[in-house]
Amino acid sequence: MEVALAMALVAFFLLLQLAAAAEATAVNKSCVAGAGGASVSIGYGGARASAGAGAGVSLGGDAYRSVCPLAEEIIREAVEKAVAADPRMAASLLRLHFHDCFVNGCDGSVLLDDKPFLVGEKTAGPNANSLRGFEVIDAIKAQLELACPDTVSCADVLAIAARDSVVASGGPSWQVEVGRKDSRTASLQAANSNLPAPTSGVATLVQKFANVGLSAKDMVALSGAHTIGKARCTTFSARIGGGMGVAGTAKDAGFVQSLQQLCAGSAGSALAHLDLATPATFDNQYYINLLSGDGLLPSDQALAAAPAGDDDGDQDAGTLVAGLVADYAFDAALFFDDFAASMLRMGRLAPAGGRAAGEVRRNCRVVN
Repeated sequence: MEVALAMALVAFFLLLQLAAAAEATAVNKSCVAGAGGASVSIGYGGARASAGAGAGVSLGGDAYRSVCPLAEEIIREAVEKAVAADPRMAASLLRLHFHDCFVNGCDGSVLLDDKPFLVGEKTAGPNANSLRGFEVIDAIKAQLELACPDTVSCADVLAIAARDSVVASGGPSWQVEVGRKDSRTASLQAANSNLPAPTSGVATLVQKFANVGLSAKDMVALSGAHTIGKARCTTFSARIGGGMGVAGTAKDAGFVQSLQQLCAGSAGSALAHLDLATPATFDNQYYINLLSGDGLLPSDQALAAAPAGDDDGDQDAGTLVAGLVADYAFDAALFFDDFAASMLRMGRLAPAGGRAAGEVRRNCRVVN
């Protein structure tokens, strides 16, 4: 009788402990439960502010993955929904990550609004009336703050959303390295000077990428992002003649004429697909277009106009660029591999002060 009573008491206390554990888990259930994610998992390197000094300094770790394992799924579902509603949004989200990383590293500075004591980057020449997708990032960040507050940086959201935008458009996937912190400052001047212009030649493009530590090969591979998205007539007027009546360097007269008709009377505001053949699909058609002379932006077509190689086999930057254009045009798998690798290298660009100097913004538009 006493033994039975003792066993009953032990069982009772075990049940109490299990109930307490279940209740504790339920507190953060929205963050730790659920199944499924993007096709490639990501490693989280960031951490809550309370995790101690140095958290999130290096990319690629798992410091907050256990705290918010649904982060990737939240971002992926939001991106897929946004792209389904507006296919152009894939290119817009990808471009946000580019324009963030090229200005003082991947630190979320491109998302900051102007404030009385802070001038953001949104009004810079390459960004004003051009960058879009801010509302999508806002919505993603709001969901993440509900699921796991003060955990996923806005800079990481941009990096993951860029990858998911490519995947949603039929392109390659890669394991996004995370752990970035958000900047408390922005630089209008750097946004105006660091970002390549759509009229840039090969030498300028190579130099702009070299300035942030990226190679000529990275430049050619990342230019392939122009296989999706649109551009305003003002950005490619040199391709069809400043007066809209003189053909540029395109080999296809019909291509030039179609652009002239599109832009005529629009005061430069009309939009054209960067890739007229497969405008919403992430593929290697961009490079095929360049070989046909049908690149939309002057900076795009310049890649294929690089000089031929010397007989002795030496490759200057121009020869390397032209060779890569041809390689990617004939080998989509090679382009996908190199694009993913270059996206990872670009994503590692860090602020001058280091990643530990930033914060995890609760609202991507303002510092905490």
